[in-house]
Amino acid sequence: MALNSGKTQYPVLMVHGVGFRDLKWPLYWGRIPNALSDIGTELFYGQQDCWARIEDNAKSLKARVRQILDETDSEKVNIIAHSKGGLEARMVASTLGMGGQIASITTIGTPHRGSKTIDRLLKAPDSLFNIASFAVDNWIGLIGDTKPDFYAVCKDFSTEYAEKFNKENPDVPGVYYQSFAGVMRTPLSDINLSTANVIVKMIEGDNDGLVSVESAKWGEAFTLLTGRTNRGVSHYDEIDFRRAPFSSRSSGDGVADICDVYKSIVYDLVERGF
Repeated sequence: MALNSGKTQYPVLMVHGVGFRDLKWPLYWGRIPNALSDIGTELFYGQQDCWARIEDNAKSLKARVRQILDETDSEKVNIIAHSKGGLEARMVASTLGMGGQIASITTIGTPHRGSKTIDRLLKAPDSLFNIASFAVDNWIGLIGDTKPDFYAVCKDFSTEYAEKFNKENPDVPGVYYQSFAGVMRTPLSDINLSTANVIVKMIEGDNDGLVSVESAKWGEAFTLLTGRTNRGVSHYDEIDFRRAPFSSRSSGDGVADICDVYKSIVYDLVERGF
């Protein structure tokens, strides 16, 4: 195997989060797939809906895993999942009985313990959510979602649902679980998430603009992603939304380029024999 090869024993399945689909343009993962392909990683995508409930997307992902195994003649897959996709991956392994076909699950910015901020938002009148749901579900249906359910997905992010989900989806022995979380150092780290960052920080503490650091922790290993500059790492930065490195500094603490994080994840999977 070549030095610094990203050729894992099992193919890597990248699972997107809420609000996006696996489209060729815009690509959810920015420059990351090219960076991984350049080091020899065999990549596939989840192709699940963007606003479907966790259990609906998990069923879709189960079929996708089987398809990849048949196509590659592999025994297992490695899953790298962002945001809500991490919960769907865990359900595939646990409740849906695919743990024997999954070598590892790496989650990035996943709300494993739900969101206390969402808990408060869910106290708003149902009429407001119904209006939002109608708008989102109809629009998302036009771009391909088969089971969009905005209101139900919001409930899936509550701490009550997370507690129930975690009891019903324990980690599967033999599957390696690890997690990563970004943290915005200031609200200006990502203007798209500045308001959300302030609100979530008041209620839950340090966060990436959507998911708190505490909620994102899961598995045998946890890594906190901090930027090399004062901007930090936001929920969108975790998937290379800006398509650019965080910093041009050649040294120093923190992440300079999110692509390097994903490459380090793959290198670690190679070392573990996954």
